[in-house]
Amino acid sequence: MPRNPSPRPSRADAGGGIAPTILLTGGRGAIATHLLSLLRASGHPVRVASRAPARLRVPEDVARVACDLGDPATFPAALSGVTSVFLYADASHATEFADAAVAAGVRHVVLLSSAGVLAPDAADDPLAAGHLGAEEALLAAPFTTTLLRPGSFAGNAAAWRRPIAAGLPIGLPYPGAHTDPLHERDIAEAAHRVLTDPGAQGGHFHLTGPESLTFTDQAERIATVTGRPVAVRAVAPEAWKEEMAAWLPGPYADALLRYWRAQDGVPVRLTDAVERLTGRPARSFTDWVRDHAGGFTG
Repeated sequence: MPRNPSPRPSRADAGGGIAPTILLTGGRGAIATHLLSLLRASGHPVRVASRAPARLRVPEDVARVACDLGDPATFPAALSGVTSVFLYADASHATEFADAAVAAGVRHVVLLSSAGVLAPDAADDPLAAGHLGAEEALLAAPFTTTLLRPGSFAGNAAAWRRPIAAGLPIGLPYPGAHTDPLHERDIAEAAHRVLTDPGAQGGHFHLTGPESLTFTDQAERIATVTGRPVAVRAVAPEAWKEEMAAWLPGPYADALLRYWRAQDGVPVRLTDAVERLTGRPARSFTDWVRDHAGGFTG
């Protein structure tokens, strides 16, 4: 049962007088892109939001709107006339977003959170704390909140494209660390289900890929699919942190290193949440590599 159920849809909504509109935040991301296609195919009116709406690549008949999750002044216009929201987690103004959603009459928010919130030290982990803060702000609001908590994105392997395409080894601090790579299409399909099926709304879903794979395993899968060798080289954690300093602040790098160290040689717990929501097993990491193989070959 939903922990914070929303009001019943109005007769106009149920009878087709006023079509419910779904707002997708993070409109330039892979998940929102796939989710938009699914919602349009199933006949649901959609509005796509981005901090830079002019840069969105969406069909001409899809409404675009400015919504910067770091700027509450953009919330009211983005939410006007919206009944449901697919929301990326950003704790900086999550309470203000929830308040604006209530004022706009939003009945349901699907939050793309993180499995990191399930860890006992989530509040002290900079990677998990932002997702946890967003969850808490939404769950305190009077609309229904559905939580999607994915583990590791298969798309993280895209960071290896440049060295692999150049024939260089991938430098990793813990090559034997396990993750549960999850295809972005599976996340989008899970989100489509909970946005469009009232029976699935209000749940908390820990989404994982179908396999627990080490980084070395993933590199081998890429080599098999692309037909080119992929070398992995172990690097010292501090050297990796220094190399990533321009893109990843120190506390976040430290949190990742702690997680990978804890998972070094330790398989990740898997769930069947993707299958329960979509009706079929989650796609494998090999499937993801096949879908994105061109990026690894130059």
